[in-house]
Amino acid sequence: MGREFVTIFDEWVHTYDESVSGKDAEYRDVFFKYEDILQAVADAAISPVIEFGVGTGNLTEKLLAKGFEVAGIEPNAAMRDVTKEKLTDATIIDGDFLEFDLPVQPKSLVSSYAFHHLTDAEKGEAFRKYAELLPAGGRVVFADTLFQSKEAQQEVIDFEKSRGHDNLVEDLNREYYTTLPVMKELIEQAGFTVEFSQLNNYVWLIDAIKK
Repeated sequence: MGREFVTIFDEWVHTYDESVSGKDAEYRDVFFKYEDILQAVADAAISPVIEFGVGTGNLTEKLLAKGFEVAGIEPNAAMRDVTKEKLTDATIIDGDFLEFDLPVQPKSLVSSYAFHHLTDAEKGEAFRKYAELLPAGGRVVFADTLFQSKEAQQEVIDFEKSRGHDNLVEDLNREYYTTLPVMKELIEQAGFTVEFSQLNNYVWLIDAIKK
């Protein structure tokens, strides 16, 4: 359910915002155009919104700025504390992509940089669950790292290894990054139509609409 990676953020919480702002050279390409990526997710969302993997609340802040009713779900206690301090009026609760309460009845589900914490089987389970929760026309809008093929993924890993980006290489090998064809099949099998838009060399916008 992605919780095997939760403790990573106990330490990263202290430097996460620096990383996403481009100050960490190793992850600069991953977070290139970070603010634009979050805005793309927010612009595609429909209120009320459930956000998974709130982190330090950067996407939450953009959703609230649009006047949306938002409830955030975050499995890491340190991240929840940071977001609650930053956004004092935000609703942030413990949970993950598969196990969560519903503080609001959502018309859209959103996330950024987090869905790869689920295996492909869990991703499919998640979308089947979301299909039961959302009304017709409801949306799942996720921004996450995807690869066009396993071969393309290995090329990226080899390239980052050649640059000495050992931490990023470890992430790419350890976590459950998937391919566009696999993601498309999982989403469509759950009863959604889906469009993919590439936002940087790593991140794609997944815009799925329930039939």
